[in-house]
Amino acid sequence: MKNRGVLFAFLILFCVCLHPSHGKKKEKRSVVRIETSLGAIRVALFDDTPMHRDNFLKLTSDGFYNGTLFHRCIRDFMIQGGDPDSRNAVKGQLLGEGNVGYTIPAEFCLPYLFHWRGALAAAREPDDVNPEQESSGCQFYIVYGKKQTPRDVKNVRSMLEEKGIELTPQMMDDYVTRGGTPHLDGQYTVFGEVIEGMDVVRGILALPTDANDRPLEDVIIKQMFVEQYSKDANAQRSRNR
Repeated sequence: MKNRGVLFAFLILFCVCLHPSHGKKKEKRSVVRIETSLGAIRVALFDDTPMHRDNFLKLTSDGFYNGTLFHRCIRDFMIQGGDPDSRNAVKGQLLGEGNVGYTIPAEFCLPYLFHWRGALAAAREPDDVNPEQESSGCQFYIVYGKKQTPRDVKNVRSMLEEKGIELTPQMMDDYVTRGGTPHLDGQYTVFGEVIEGMDVVRGILALPTDANDRPLEDVIIKQMFVEQYSKDANAQRSRNR
């Protein structure tokens, strides 16, 4: 009986470690704090996507995001920010086209990094003008995503398979039990995740929005700052000095 109990405990530990976010939390990752007008969100960045990581850290350190808005918020889907044109934007102004003059090559990392609830990902222009699926140099979104039904996930899996993108059983299970947006996998780069503040994300998503999904009440990113750098990010930072 004792051996059976030890084996059961080992199996639980093994299953927990299979999930990417659980595994990553054991590493020292770069962490950014997003102070908004509705509260704070802390995100950890993955070293598996170094170009996105380093760009996000640089823009944060430069104060690029301070004063910008979460300008596009869709309930049960995601919140999007990082448009420099949103700083001091007037009520009703259409936002979402602002940029920093460059894009970032896609860094897809399936099946380890995908669009689970709480994932941090890079926005981008659509395929018809951006066939390489390169990311915006500054705009990002945080996934909320409803919990999917098994049928929904199977339908999305079939759609993605036509594009050569595979959803693993682990990913499918996560979408059912945790929630997320599986139809974006393999097409938008996931480069981090929320480690604190999903209640703030929910609060933002609860706000009324206009016809362009902009909250009627401005959600301001008052300040963003780097709380810690991962070992790999620190090495890159030193080389850039």
